[in-house]
Amino acid sequence: MITAWAGGLARHRIGRLLAAVAGIALAVALIAALGSFLTASKATMTQRAVRSVAVDWQVEVQPGADPNAVRSLVQAAGGTRAALPVGFARTTGFTATVGGSTQTTGPGVALGLPADYRSHFPDELRTLSGSGTGVLLAQQTASNLHAAPGDTIGVRLPGAGLRQVRVDGVVDLPQADSLFQKIGAPAQSQPTAPPDNVVLLPAARFASLTHGATDATTQIHVARDAKLPADPAAAFTSVTGAAHHLEAKSAGSALVGNNLGAALDSARQDALYAQILFLFLGVPGAVLAAAMTVAVASAGGERRRMEQGLLRLRGLRPRQITALAGLEAALVGVVGGLAGLGLAALTGRLAFGAASFGAGTGTWALWYAVAFVLGVAVAAAAVLVPALRDLRTVTVADTRREPRGSRSPWWLRYGLDFALLIGSWLVFRASSGNQYALVLAPEGVPSVSVSYWAFLGPALLWLGAALLLWRLILLVLAHGRPALARLARPLTATLATTTAAVLSRRRRPLARSVVLLALAVSFAISTAVFNSTYRQQSEVDARLTNGADVTVTEPPGAQVRASAAGTLKVSGVRHVEPLQHRYAYVGSDLQDLYGVQPATVAKATSLQDAYFSGGTAGQLMRRLAQRPDNLLVSEETVHDFQLSPGDTVNLRIQDARTKALRTVPFHYAGIVKEFPTAPKDSFFVADAAYVAKATGSDAVGAFLLDTGGSHQQQIAAHLRQRLGTGATVTDLTQTRGTVGTSLTSVDLAGLTRIELAFAVLLAAGAGGLVLALGLAERRRTFAVATVLGAKSGQLRGMVLTEALLLAAGGLAGGDLIGWALSEMLVKVLTGVFDPPPASLAVPGGYLALTAGAAVVAVLAAALNGIRSAGRPAVEELRDL
Repeated sequence: MITAWAGGLARHRIGRLLAAVAGIALAVALIAALGSFLTASKATMTQRAVRSVAVDWQVEVQPGADPNAVRSLVQAAGGTRAALPVGFARTTGFTATVGGSTQTTGPGVALGLPADYRSHFPDELRTLSGSGTGVLLAQQTASNLHAAPGDTIGVRLPGAGLRQVRVDGVVDLPQADSLFQKIGAPAQSQPTAPPDNVVLLPAARFASLTHGATDATTQIHVARDAKLPADPAAAFTSVTGAAHHLEAKSAGSALVGNNLGAALDSARQDALYAQILFLFLGVPGAVLAAAMTVAVASAGGERRRMEQGLLRLRGLRPRQITALAGLEAALVGVVGGLAGLGLAALTGRLAFGAASFGAGTGTWALWYAVAFVLGVAVAAAAVLVPALRDLRTVTVADTRREPRGSRSPWWLRYGLDFALLIGSWLVFRASSGNQYALVLAPEGVPSVSVSYWAFLGPALLWLGAALLLWRLILLVLAHGRPALARLARPLTATLATTTAAVLSRRRRPLARSVVLLALAVSFAISTAVFNSTYRQQSEVDARLTNGADVTVTEPPGAQVRASAAGTLKVSGVRHVEPLQHRYAYVGSDLQDLYGVQPATVAKATSLQDAYFSGGTAGQLMRRLAQRPDNLLVSEETVHDFQLSPGDTVNLRIQDARTKALRTVPFHYAGIVKEFPTAPKDSFFVADAAYVAKATGSDAVGAFLLDTGGSHQQQIAAHLRQRLGTGATVTDLTQTRGTVGTSLTSVDLAGLTRIELAFAVLLAAGAGGLVLALGLAERRRTFAVATVLGAKSGQLRGMVLTEALLLAAGGLAGGDLIGWALSEMLVKVLTGVFDPPPASLAVPGGYLALTAGAAVVAVLAAALNGIRSAGRPAVEELRDL
């Protein structure tokens, strides 16, 4: 019996089975793909964090302790690959006489490096000119002293006097912030910037030069090779525990500067954001695919009840009928699950080069198994559960009667849709407040937490908006027959009233189809808009950090005039904008001060309105131009000093002529939140001419070069060759790779590429499959209409009217839900964006593709229904 039933399903219900299999396959593939990608992403974040650190640990030998004993202790610690002693000595200044001119600098640092230091820590130093060994000057120091390889400089050491050394090379220190950190101090107590003056010496030379010096210490620089967990949070816990163990074992003789732990500390927060994005953007797609499967199964619910009644009339017991329903559920679940796993593997192979998406074998297999089990569960819920319910509640006589209208759904009677929308608004208000943090990762604390209740906002909006749309469609179909008849008349002629009556009678399945299509479209819109907005803000962040397409930064203290901009206008450069950089005291607070040319600064860089408050970017630049002593200040400064527009702000700025601080009056004109090349904390923006007049110098801190967005790397390389070590040249392409978080390194587009592809398939399936199956189940209606005299053109019009109503309602509802959901997602996930977006980025091409796919699927289903309606009525009735 079971074999015969399975053969009958395959012969006569193949369309329904394949549609249900497609729904299961999409759900399984999406879960398997996103789960594997998430796991691989976390492993990638950990690997990137480890690679980003030049020196894993900096172990500072405490006063009175034996450096050799501490080094032996470090070497004995598990996971240590290399441990090398590095000397640190404070200097009171450097001097150099070059070309008859003597240059003198302020305090600095001298380092003593062992001979094999660069082989163990290759990323700590980068040679710019001369030799890579011997006495090396940091780039900034060489610029301050006007020194080059071959020159002799003097190093003043407290307690040891002036010592002469010959420079062998000039180097860059890419990780100077961590190299010169204050070991053991919290983040807020760390130096605001690394020292400008640094000389690196061979260990033996350092020992002889610092003999007798009073301010010298030793650090043990450590490279580790301990195997770390793939998850950044677990890796952070492991590394932090190992560092604490070493400190405890040293009994106070060593203090660990855990650079690797700091990098993993940042990565673990990014990993949580990746997990949040998986839940926000991935789970709705899987839920939608499951809902589509349920809708596909329910489209044949009436026929399934009739078949069940016939089987009961022929003497089959409930257990046997349950077995037959279980067979259909198993076929759908197993075939759909296997097809979904194959689709996931193909997606991984095409998009990422591996079916595992880069995840380990164990985790990849686990996600595939979980996805398969969920697919089988959805199939059971869609096919087996309704059959069991009918066995308990429907009699054989009920299956032979025409279904009658029943009461409205309970959620419609009790207003659940309005309750969900109100709840969504309340949660959104709470979770988007200024003091709200979606991810809480206290620095140095092993545990991290996510406020998962914030998910309620978008989730309740999605569900509430869907139910509200369902309510509206039911109202229109139930009470709008005259309007429906007028709309159907061009296609159905004299059957317009009948068509309206049929639509009204079938309002529940039609409303379900409209809502399903709307949810699929809203999923595609919210995912695509989020992805586009993220890419837009990543570009904005890179531009803010670099300043422009190419930026030439002059060393501190350099007296480069604004007129030097002409020398930088090489081929490919459209505009060069000088940007002053000073430091100013407001009260006791030292902040950066940027002097701009208000009329032209926007020609070289991007100034968005979101960067400012109290006016648009253009308005505030005009205020600076109209009144030169106007000043833009940070929001924090406005709050701390209780400023009101027009208030006088007295800044103390160094006079270039006397080197003394002088008070310069400004007037508060607006708030600046972000500015190109500026730090994240407080700073000022003022008119460059006024600053130059007040300080007696128009020296420029940086030049912003507009290249029209092209050939940035080539132009930057050309300028580096021309300028040598006298200035630092950075380009936007280079900055993009350095400013992003480890979330960026995983490439959020990888996550959304998967989702966007599935969103198109879901939109097409929601629009086409459900309609096609609904029309297939109504072949009897079309056959009876033909017998009663309906013409083929009128039948075609009936089908097209329903298809057009489905497409129009689904796309319009999906657009509204998608827009609201996008706004809420971007607001709730503000922590992912840096800086927060001023407006959403809408990918018109992708959204047009999605809408086109849905419309094509609906029309294809309608044409198939029209073809079926054209069969001879006698044949159709005999088959049914």
